[in-house]
Amino acid sequence: MELRQVRYFVMVAEELHFGRAAGRLHIGQPTVSQQIRRLEREFGSQLFDRTTRTVTLTHAGRVFLPYARALLDAERAASEVMMGLHRERDATLRLGTSTGLGRRLAKTLSALAEHEPALMVELVGVPLATRLRHVRDGELDAAFVRGVDSLPGLEVLPLWEEELVAALPARHPLAADPEVAAADLAGLPLRIATHEENPPLVKAVTAACRAAGLEPNPGPAFTNDQDTLAAIAAGRPAWTVYYAAQAAIQPAPGVAFRPFAAPAPTVPTSLAVRPHPPSRELAALLEACRGLDADNRR
Repeated sequence: MELRQVRYFVMVAEELHFGRAAGRLHIGQPTVSQQIRRLEREFGSQLFDRTTRTVTLTHAGRVFLPYARALLDAERAASEVMMGLHRERDATLRLGTSTGLGRRLAKTLSALAEHEPALMVELVGVPLATRLRHVRDGELDAAFVRGVDSLPGLEVLPLWEEELVAALPARHPLAADPEVAAADLAGLPLRIATHEENPPLVKAVTAACRAAGLEPNPGPAFTNDQDTLAAIAAGRPAWTVYYAAQAAIQPAPGVAFRPFAAPAPTVPTSLAVRPHPPSRELAALLEACRGLDADNRR
């Protein structure tokens, strides 16, 4: 007995017509008739009474029908399970990353691996505009973004508020305090990216300074971690800002990272995705991110 014969039998039993059954199966009627006859020879029992006008189930056919349907249900269930295993084995989440995620990224990926151990994660570090274009085009499943609450053609899902910390020369008197007030930094040049390079960061720092009653004292532009932190450690006194999660793992001899006194400046971090129902993999990523934020707030 072959499963295709069982499938043909069930279709004829439902239609009680060989021609209509063949049409639903998208095969020729002779093939259906031939396979049904083979099945009947194997059972040694006729399954259908056939006349020129009607087709009806015999007693043997009525007895066999529920078992035939159970066989097809079992085949369908087995196929779905195996296809699910295949998808789990081959599933890859393509994720655009943002500078400064630090330990948050590692913790997120660790939590994701606990829930989806078979999921492969491909991290892609490209500039923001490229990141967003890749999400829109489907080349990335999602991308971390900062300081935005809406994007054309994309959905922005809030994750957490990232606190900023001040980076000072370790020899400066302010570095001896557990935290630093923005007003105390009035006399120090600020080394920071330009507004065009990082609008959310510049906006957050400028707002914190103005709330403290001062305008930032612009110094040389932030170039890269190595050169900027080396200049702060050994050059003329200056300061810059880092995302707290990045500062926690940033090697910086001669530099002290200090939190701001309340209210500390923050930059919102979100996930940019296409405006469709999330896949299982994306839903797992969101759960990992938001679980991490809940842990941080406790």
